[in-house]
Amino acid sequence: MSESATITRVERRMRKTASSLTSVSRRLTAERGLAGFTIEEVCDEVDVSRRTFFNYFACKEDAVIGGDSESDFELLAEAFMAGEPGDWSVALEDLVDLAVAHIESDDVDASTHTDFMAALEREPRLLARFIGVTRERERQIRALIAKREGVEEDDPRAAAVVSIMATLMQSSAQRFIDPANTQDFATILTTSLAAFRTVLAVPTPKGNIS
Repeated sequence: MSESATITRVERRMRKTASSLTSVSRRLTAERGLAGFTIEEVCDEVDVSRRTFFNYFACKEDAVIGGDSESDFELLAEAFMAGEPGDWSVALEDLVDLAVAHIESDDVDASTHTDFMAALEREPRLLARFIGVTRERERQIRALIAKREGVEEDDPRAAAVVSIMATLMQSSAQRFIDPANTQDFATILTTSLAAFRTVLAVPTPKGNIS
């Protein structure tokens, strides 16, 4: 499943601009802290106007957090809802496929993730904002899964798919920014999903359940 064909040239350019603003904001925050640079400096590096910056982000904090725009999420949601319901493992795989397509279209760089981790360490208040944004996005994804599968939003299976996806994304990101890593994020994520499936396919030995 891929959403790339539904993205126009203008949308790609807009996403690239937003990604560049986030990348520069993260690097400068990691180096100097939020108070150590101005929005104008970010705009100068990306070669856009201050007005353009505010078309994407309300403040420096939002630029550092980054994340998908609502239009991006709507495209992902549309593609996900077009999938076949009835199999929870397929729902998880579809989410991973969409994440891979989205990551590849954004040309994710390991240094951006590294800068983000450094920025969170330097500015702890950003962590609370990031956690809030992440929780809200996970809630939206859980609602999508529930709608596709025809169950209530609080169905534990929908919550389980979101939890597994979040764990796969987090562990893949940690491997991605490892200096010794030579794989792209998409490869790491799909490999992690395959490993997860292998583990679940192994029967639980009798007598080993505590």
